[in-house]
Amino acid sequence: MRNDSSHRDDTHLFIKKKEADIQIFSTMLTPKRNNTEIIFTLLGLSSDLQPFLFGIFLLIYICTLMGNAMIIMTVTFESRLHSPMYLFLRSLSVTEIAYISVTVPRMLRDFLHKDKDISLLGCATQLYFFCFLGTTECFILAVMAYDRCVAIAHPLHYMNIINKSKCLKLLFGSWLAGMLLSLGQISFVFSLPFCESNIIDHFFCDILPVVRLACADTSANMITILIYSSFVIQLPFLLIIVSYVHILTTVFRIPTAHGRNKAFSTCGSHLTSVSLFFGTATITYLRTNKANESPKIWSLLYTVLIPMLNPLIYSLRNTEFKIALRRLIKNR
Repeated sequence: MRNDSSHRDDTHLFIKKKEADIQIFSTMLTPKRNNTEIIFTLLGLSSDLQPFLFGIFLLIYICTLMGNAMIIMTVTFESRLHSPMYLFLRSLSVTEIAYISVTVPRMLRDFLHKDKDISLLGCATQLYFFCFLGTTECFILAVMAYDRCVAIAHPLHYMNIINKSKCLKLLFGSWLAGMLLSLGQISFVFSLPFCESNIIDHFFCDILPVVRLACADTSANMITILIYSSFVIQLPFLLIIVSYVHILTTVFRIPTAHGRNKAFSTCGSHLTSVSLFFGTATITYLRTNKANESPKIWSLLYTVLIPMLNPLIYSLRNTEFKIALRRLIKNR
Protein backbone atom coordinates (compact mmCIF):
# COMPACT_ATOMS: atom_id res chain seq x y z
CA MET A 1 0.00 0.00 0.00
CA ARG A 2 2.87 2.31 0.84
CA ASN A 3 4.45 1.61 -2.48
CA ASP A 4 1.19 2.42 -4.29
CA SER A 5 0.78 5.65 -2.31
CA SER A 6 4.38 6.66 -2.96
CA HIS A 7 3.94 5.86 -6.62
CA ARG A 8 0.79 8.03 -6.81
CA ASP A 9 2.62 10.89 -5.05
CA ASP A 10 5.53 10.64 -7.48
CA THR A 11 3.13 10.62 -10.44
CA HIS A 12 1.31 13.63 -9.04
CA LEU A 13 4.57 15.55 -8.59
CA PHE A 14 5.70 14.60 -12.08
CA ILE A 15 2.42 15.88 -13.60
CA LYS A 16 2.68 19.13 -11.61
CA LYS A 17 6.24 19.65 -12.79
CA LYS A 18 5.26 19.06 -16.42
CA GLU A 19 2.34 21.50 -16.10
CA ALA A 20 4.71 24.12 -14.69
CA ASP A 21 7.15 23.52 -17.57
CA ILE A 22 4.34 23.87 -20.11
CA GLN A 23 3.17 27.08 -18.43
CA ILE A 24 6.68 28.56 -18.59
CA PHE A 25 7.07 27.50 -22.21
CA SER A 26 3.71 29.00 -23.22
CA THR A 27 4.60 32.22 -21.39
CA MET A 28 7.80 32.43 -23.41
CA LEU A 29 5.86 32.03 -26.63
CA THR A 30 3.26 34.65 -25.68
CA PRO A 31 4.17 38.08 -27.15
CA LYS A 32 5.02 40.60 -24.47
CA ARG A 33 3.74 44.14 -24.68
CA ASN A 34 6.82 46.22 -25.14
CA ASN A 35 7.62 49.30 -27.20
CA THR A 36 8.36 47.29 -30.35
CA GLU A 37 4.82 45.86 -30.39
CA ILE A 38 2.86 49.02 -29.60
CA ILE A 39 0.32 50.03 -32.21
CA PHE A 40 -0.79 53.65 -32.47
CA THR A 41 -4.08 54.78 -33.98
CA LEU A 42 -4.27 58.03 -35.94
CA LEU A 43 -7.65 59.72 -35.64
CA GLY A 44 -6.90 61.87 -38.67
CA LEU A 45 -9.24 64.61 -39.84
CA SER A 46 -12.60 63.54 -38.44
CA SER A 47 -15.27 64.39 -40.95
CA ASP A 48 -18.24 62.95 -42.82
CA LEU A 49 -16.71 64.28 -46.04
CA GLN A 50 -13.85 61.79 -46.30
CA PRO A 51 -14.10 61.26 -50.11
CA PHE A 52 -14.29 65.03 -50.67
CA LEU A 53 -11.25 65.66 -48.44
CA PHE A 54 -9.40 62.86 -50.23
CA GLY A 55 -9.96 64.62 -53.56
CA ILE A 56 -8.93 68.03 -52.21
CA PHE A 57 -5.70 66.83 -50.60
CA LEU A 58 -4.83 64.61 -53.56
CA LEU A 59 -5.13 67.66 -55.82
CA ILE A 60 -2.97 69.71 -53.42
CA TYR A 61 -0.36 66.94 -53.32
CA ILE A 62 -0.21 66.64 -57.12
CA CYS A 63 0.07 70.43 -57.51
CA THR A 64 2.87 70.52 -54.94
CA LEU A 65 4.83 67.78 -56.69
CA MET A 66 4.38 69.39 -60.10
CA GLY A 67 5.22 72.91 -58.93
CA ASN A 68 8.39 71.94 -57.08
CA ALA A 69 9.43 69.54 -59.86
CA MET A 70 9.05 72.46 -62.29
CA ILE A 71 11.49 74.53 -60.20
CA ILE A 72 13.96 71.64 -59.93
CA MET A 73 13.97 70.95 -63.68
CA THR A 74 14.13 74.61 -64.68
CA VAL A 75 17.08 75.35 -62.41
CA THR A 76 18.83 72.11 -63.43
CA PHE A 77 18.52 72.49 -67.20
CA GLU A 78 18.82 76.27 -67.54
CA SER A 79 22.49 77.19 -67.15
CA ARG A 80 21.59 80.86 -66.62
CA LEU A 81 19.97 79.91 -63.32
CA HIS A 82 23.05 78.17 -61.93
CA SER A 83 23.66 80.98 -59.45
CA PRO A 84 23.68 80.30 -55.69
CA MET A 85 20.23 81.87 -55.22
CA TYR A 86 18.59 79.37 -57.58
CA LEU A 87 20.65 76.45 -56.31
CA PHE A 88 19.30 77.20 -52.83
CA LEU A 89 15.80 77.42 -54.30
CA ARG A 90 16.22 74.04 -56.01
CA SER A 91 17.33 72.47 -52.72
CA LEU A 92 14.30 74.01 -51.00
CA SER A 93 12.02 72.44 -53.63
CA VAL A 94 13.62 69.01 -53.13
CA THR A 95 13.02 69.39 -49.40
CA GLU A 96 9.40 70.43 -49.95
CA ILE A 97 8.65 67.37 -52.08
CA ALA A 98 10.10 65.03 -49.47
CA TYR A 99 8.49 66.99 -46.62
CA ILE A 100 4.93 66.80 -47.92
CA SER A 101 5.43 63.15 -48.95
CA VAL A 102 6.06 62.21 -45.31
CA THR A 103 2.51 63.10 -44.22
CA VAL A 104 0.06 63.49 -47.10
CA PRO A 105 0.21 59.97 -48.68
CA ARG A 106 -0.51 58.45 -45.25
CA MET A 107 -3.36 60.93 -44.75
CA LEU A 108 -4.81 60.05 -48.17
CA ARG A 109 -4.61 56.36 -47.31
CA ASP A 110 -6.47 56.93 -44.02
CA PHE A 111 -9.28 58.77 -45.82
CA LEU A 112 -10.10 55.51 -47.63
CA HIS A 113 -9.52 52.99 -44.80
CA LYS A 114 -11.21 52.44 -41.46
CA ASP A 115 -8.04 50.85 -40.13
CA LYS A 116 -5.86 53.82 -39.14
CA ASP A 117 -3.29 51.88 -37.09
CA ILE A 118 0.42 52.58 -37.41
CA SER A 119 3.21 50.60 -35.79
CA LEU A 120 5.71 52.08 -33.37
CA LEU A 121 8.46 51.76 -36.00
CA GLY A 122 6.26 53.35 -38.64
CA CYS A 123 5.36 56.19 -36.30
CA ALA A 124 8.98 56.77 -35.30
CA THR A 125 10.10 56.72 -38.94
CA GLN A 126 7.43 59.20 -40.00
CA LEU A 127 8.21 61.52 -37.10
CA TYR A 128 11.96 61.35 -37.72
CA PHE A 129 11.72 62.31 -41.38
CA PHE A 130 9.14 64.97 -40.58
CA CYS A 131 11.47 66.61 -38.03
CA PHE A 132 14.54 66.05 -40.20
CA LEU A 133 13.06 67.69 -43.29
CA GLY A 134 11.33 70.46 -41.35
CA THR A 135 14.59 71.34 -39.59
CA THR A 136 16.46 71.26 -42.90
CA GLU A 137 13.94 73.64 -44.44
CA CYS A 138 14.38 76.09 -41.55
CA PHE A 139 18.14 76.20 -42.09
CA ILE A 140 17.83 76.45 -45.88
CA LEU A 141 15.53 79.46 -45.50
CA ALA A 142 18.13 81.03 -43.17
CA VAL A 143 20.87 80.34 -45.74
CA MET A 144 18.74 81.93 -48.47
CA ALA A 145 18.38 85.06 -46.32
CA TYR A 146 22.15 85.20 -45.88
CA ASP A 147 22.55 84.83 -49.65
CA ARG A 148 20.22 87.79 -50.31
CA CYS A 149 22.02 89.82 -47.64
CA VAL A 150 25.40 89.32 -49.32
CA ALA A 151 23.94 89.96 -52.79
CA ILE A 152 22.45 93.31 -51.75
CA ALA A 153 25.00 94.52 -49.20
CA HIS A 154 28.12 93.34 -51.09
CA PRO A 155 27.13 92.98 -54.77
CA LEU A 156 30.66 93.42 -56.12
CA HIS A 157 32.04 90.63 -53.92
CA TYR A 158 28.98 88.37 -54.11
CA MET A 159 30.46 85.67 -56.35
CA ASN A 160 33.61 85.52 -54.24
CA ILE A 161 31.73 85.19 -50.95
CA ILE A 162 28.93 82.86 -52.11
CA ASN A 163 30.80 80.72 -54.63
CA LYS A 164 29.72 77.24 -55.69
CA SER A 165 31.87 75.55 -53.04
CA LYS A 166 30.45 77.75 -50.27
CA CYS A 167 26.96 77.14 -51.60
CA LEU A 168 27.35 73.35 -51.43
CA LYS A 169 28.86 73.53 -47.94
CA LEU A 170 25.92 75.59 -46.65
CA LEU A 171 23.41 73.17 -48.16
CA PHE A 172 25.27 70.13 -46.85
CA GLY A 173 25.42 71.71 -43.39
CA SER A 174 21.67 72.37 -43.46
CA TRP A 175 20.85 68.76 -44.34
CA LEU A 176 23.37 67.36 -41.85
CA ALA A 177 22.07 69.57 -39.02
CA GLY A 178 18.51 68.45 -39.70
CA MET A 179 19.55 64.80 -39.78
CA LEU A 180 21.56 64.76 -36.54
CA LEU A 181 19.41 67.07 -34.42
CA SER A 182 16.25 65.15 -35.26
CA LEU A 183 17.89 61.78 -34.60
CA GLY A 184 18.71 62.72 -31.01
CA GLN A 185 15.27 64.18 -30.34
CA ILE A 186 13.33 61.22 -31.76
CA SER A 187 15.53 58.69 -29.91
CA PHE A 188 14.72 60.46 -26.65
CA VAL A 189 10.98 60.49 -27.40
CA PHE A 190 10.70 56.81 -28.30
CA SER A 191 12.69 55.68 -25.28
CA LEU A 192 9.56 56.49 -23.25
CA PRO A 193 7.16 53.74 -22.11
CA PHE A 194 3.72 54.07 -23.70
CA CYS A 195 0.37 53.33 -22.06
CA GLU A 196 -2.59 51.23 -23.14
CA SER A 197 -4.31 54.22 -24.76
CA ASN A 198 -2.30 54.88 -27.92
CA ILE A 199 -4.77 57.04 -29.84
CA ILE A 200 -3.11 60.00 -31.55
CA ASP A 201 -5.52 62.86 -32.21
CA HIS A 202 -3.73 63.94 -35.36
CA PHE A 203 -3.34 63.01 -39.03
CA PHE A 204 0.33 62.08 -38.58
CA CYS A 205 2.74 61.16 -35.79
CA ASP A 206 3.63 64.59 -34.49
CA ILE A 207 6.01 64.93 -31.57
CA LEU A 208 3.73 66.57 -28.98
CA PRO A 209 0.74 64.17 -29.37
CA VAL A 210 3.12 61.18 -29.19
CA VAL A 211 4.89 62.39 -26.03
CA ARG A 212 1.55 62.98 -24.29
CA LEU A 213 0.73 59.27 -24.68
CA ALA A 214 3.67 58.19 -22.53
CA CYS A 215 2.85 56.68 -19.12
CA ALA A 216 5.82 58.35 -17.44
CA ASP A 217 6.99 61.77 -16.39
CA THR A 218 7.49 63.72 -19.65
CA SER A 219 8.61 67.04 -18.17
CA ALA A 220 12.19 66.44 -19.35
CA ASN A 221 10.91 65.64 -22.85
CA MET A 222 8.80 68.80 -22.92
CA ILE A 223 11.84 70.86 -21.96
CA THR A 224 13.98 69.25 -24.66
CA ILE A 225 11.21 69.78 -27.23
CA LEU A 226 11.09 73.46 -26.26
CA ILE A 227 14.89 73.73 -26.54
CA TYR A 228 14.90 71.81 -29.82
CA SER A 229 12.10 73.98 -31.25
CA SER A 230 13.87 77.13 -30.15
CA PHE A 231 17.08 75.98 -31.79
CA VAL A 232 15.66 74.77 -35.10
CA ILE A 233 12.92 77.41 -35.45
CA GLN A 234 13.93 80.49 -33.51
CA LEU A 235 17.67 80.40 -34.21
CA PRO A 236 17.27 80.30 -38.02
CA PHE A 237 14.53 82.91 -37.72
CA LEU A 238 16.88 85.14 -35.70
CA LEU A 239 19.55 84.74 -38.39
CA ILE A 240 16.96 85.72 -40.99
CA ILE A 241 16.02 88.84 -39.00
CA VAL A 242 19.69 89.85 -38.70
CA SER A 243 20.13 89.36 -42.45
CA TYR A 244 17.11 91.52 -43.24
CA VAL A 245 18.28 94.24 -40.87
CA HIS A 246 21.46 94.45 -42.95
CA ILE A 247 19.38 94.32 -46.14
CA LEU A 248 17.12 97.18 -45.01
CA THR A 249 20.10 99.25 -43.86
CA THR A 250 21.69 98.86 -47.29
CA VAL A 251 18.50 99.44 -49.26
CA PHE A 252 17.66 102.70 -47.47
CA ARG A 253 21.05 104.01 -48.52
CA ILE A 254 20.20 103.57 -52.20
CA PRO A 255 19.43 107.06 -53.53
CA THR A 256 16.82 106.18 -56.19
CA ALA A 257 13.39 104.66 -55.70
CA HIS A 258 13.95 102.37 -58.69
CA GLY A 259 17.10 100.98 -57.11
CA ARG A 260 15.34 100.37 -53.80
CA ASN A 261 12.42 98.62 -55.49
CA LYS A 262 14.80 96.43 -57.50
CA ALA A 263 16.68 95.41 -54.35
CA PHE A 264 13.47 94.65 -52.47
CA SER A 265 12.06 92.63 -55.38
CA THR A 266 14.76 89.97 -54.91
CA CYS A 267 13.68 89.47 -51.27
CA GLY A 268 9.89 89.61 -51.50
CA SER A 269 9.34 85.93 -52.34
CA HIS A 270 11.71 84.71 -49.66
CA LEU A 271 10.22 87.01 -47.01
CA THR A 272 6.69 85.77 -47.82
CA SER A 273 7.76 82.13 -47.56
CA VAL A 274 9.61 82.76 -44.28
CA SER A 275 6.64 84.54 -42.71
CA LEU A 276 4.24 81.72 -43.55
CA PHE A 277 6.48 78.82 -42.54
CA PHE A 278 8.03 80.19 -39.36
CA GLY A 279 4.82 81.84 -38.20
CA THR A 280 2.74 78.64 -38.24
CA ALA A 281 5.59 76.45 -36.92
CA THR A 282 6.22 78.82 -34.00
CA ILE A 283 2.57 78.86 -32.99
CA THR A 284 2.47 75.05 -33.03
CA TYR A 285 5.71 73.99 -31.34
CA LEU A 286 6.44 76.73 -28.85
CA ARG A 287 3.10 76.24 -27.08
CA THR A 288 3.86 72.86 -25.52
CA ASN A 289 1.71 73.60 -22.47
CA LYS A 290 -1.49 73.82 -24.50
CA ALA A 291 -2.30 70.13 -24.28
CA ASN A 292 -6.02 70.54 -24.93
CA GLU A 293 -5.74 72.52 -28.13
CA SER A 294 -5.69 70.57 -31.36
CA PRO A 295 -2.72 71.48 -33.60
CA LYS A 296 -4.29 69.99 -36.71
CA ILE A 297 -5.26 73.26 -38.39
CA TRP A 298 -1.88 74.89 -37.90
CA SER A 299 -0.16 71.68 -38.97
CA LEU A 300 -2.12 71.64 -42.24
CA LEU A 301 -0.78 75.09 -43.05
CA TYR A 302 2.93 74.32 -42.81
CA THR A 303 2.84 70.66 -43.86
CA VAL A 304 0.41 70.85 -46.78
CA LEU A 305 -0.46 74.36 -47.96
CA ILE A 306 2.92 76.12 -47.71
CA PRO A 307 4.79 73.46 -49.79
CA MET A 308 2.11 73.99 -52.45
CA LEU A 309 2.35 77.80 -52.29
CA ASN A 310 6.15 78.07 -52.38
CA PRO A 311 6.51 77.27 -56.11
CA LEU A 312 3.87 79.93 -56.87
CA ILE A 313 5.54 82.46 -54.55
CA TYR A 314 9.00 82.00 -56.08
CA SER A 315 8.02 81.57 -59.73
CA LEU A 316 5.25 84.13 -60.23
CA ARG A 317 7.23 86.93 -58.56
CA ASN A 318 10.50 86.20 -60.36
CA THR A 319 10.80 87.54 -63.90
CA GLU A 320 14.13 85.81 -64.56
CA PHE A 321 12.69 82.45 -63.55
CA LYS A 322 9.59 82.91 -65.74
CA ILE A 323 11.77 83.74 -68.76
CA ALA A 324 13.93 80.66 -68.10
CA LEU A 325 10.82 78.48 -67.74
CA ARG A 326 9.38 79.69 -71.06
CA ARG A 327 12.75 79.07 -72.72
CA LEU A 328 12.89 75.55 -71.28
CA ILE A 329 9.35 74.72 -72.44
CA LYS A 330 10.05 76.11 -75.91
CA ASN A 331 13.30 74.17 -76.31
CA ARG A 332 11.77 70.91 -75.10
